[in-house]
Amino acid sequence: MTTATLPGPTAPRALQGARALLSDRRGMNRLRARYGPVFAVDLPIFGRAVVLSDAAAVKQLFTTSPDLADNLDVNLGRVLGPGSFFALTGQEHRKQRKLLVPPFHGRRLAAYERIIEEEALAEFARWPQGRSFATLPSTMRITLNIILRAVFGAEGAEFDRLRTLLPRLVTLGSRLAAAPAPKIGPWDPWGRFRAMRAEYDAVVDRMISDAEARGGLDERDDVLALMLQSRYDDGSRMSRAEIADQLLTLLSAGHETTATTLAWTVERLRRHPDALAALVSEVNSGGSEVRTAALTEVQRTRPAVDLTGRQVRAERLQLGDWTFRRGDRLLVSIELLHNDPELFPEPERFDPARFLAGKPDLHRWIPFGGGVRRCIGAAFATTEMDVVLRSMLREFELVPTTAAGERWRSRGVAAAPSKGGRAVVRRRSGS
Repeated sequence: MTTATLPGPTAPRALQGARALLSDRRGMNRLRARYGPVFAVDLPIFGRAVVLSDAAAVKQLFTTSPDLADNLDVNLGRVLGPGSFFALTGQEHRKQRKLLVPPFHGRRLAAYERIIEEEALAEFARWPQGRSFATLPSTMRITLNIILRAVFGAEGAEFDRLRTLLPRLVTLGSRLAAAPAPKIGPWDPWGRFRAMRAEYDAVVDRMISDAEARGGLDERDDVLALMLQSRYDDGSRMSRAEIADQLLTLLSAGHETTATTLAWTVERLRRHPDALAALVSEVNSGGSEVRTAALTEVQRTRPAVDLTGRQVRAERLQLGDWTFRRGDRLLVSIELLHNDPELFPEPERFDPARFLAGKPDLHRWIPFGGGVRRCIGAAFATTEMDVVLRSMLREFELVPTTAAGERWRSRGVAAAPSKGGRAVVRRRSGS
């Protein structure tokens, strides 16, 4: 079966786009129930595309050479810049990835745990007790401060300016990522985004100049210092424009999606008191297996991002029973894959125990995407969520609720709890 013969909705592109943006994701499940695990859609930005949720086909796609299927031509590079991971393909993508893997693994990753705990505890000190409040603004501040410190490694006026600028830049960029092509003019949203991006570039340029003037880069653990010391195989350095684009990519990807997942974690645990009790018992004894399983299950049931994609580069690409042609856009639905009962029995049930036996299959559990384009910061984000949740459970009693679960609310790229992941907490005795 080829793309041209795939079934799918026939509504106009604008209507399909509105439904995709405004639905609470049950719409995608209805499409799968009607058309099967592989179907065609017609969406703004992407145009005609194929939604994949067949596990075998998805695994094939993720293990296919980038020479045959690589990044979508329409991607977040349009807001993050031509030097970001999202914009790069082929050899250029491999070169950049090779340079930026080290900061998020091994010794450097362990060094960030202190930063994560410090920022979490500083924010928790402001949490109200005994009354309901939205945790998402709080988790946004925590993850922003963490990633800023991990990336730039210092305080100061420029750091404070980024702390103010980046939330607005990332929020607007996230919304524009799914918007029509940019217009020309200073007063439209794209004009405002370009102005903020220019300010960001200027701040980063000053921070690079300052870092180079101070020296001692080999004694620092932050990502900026590593970038300034890194060299490609031919001995050349990353340009300042490349550094700015990649830093913005890391700041964006390492901020909003992690904060959203933490808010979903609060939302899910309050509605599953048995799982919450198991986590509290474990944190009291110093363990981590149940916490790891719980965070894995949160990301299965409430992935912050729903789609990851590839574009066919070969003349012909066969995935299972489906044949695709050069230029076809393939969108892997994370939501549909995670809700497949053949992969996860009773998928609608929140059950961290399903992951206690071992790590998930990374071709089936894909909140960070998959293959060579899997999120480079996945290990960092996992450590961040683990330390923040551990710190929260040590400091507070999270009060369960019988209220209905919060619905999804689109924030552009990520989907957050509609009420911000509301919580009621009481400080634990001795904390």
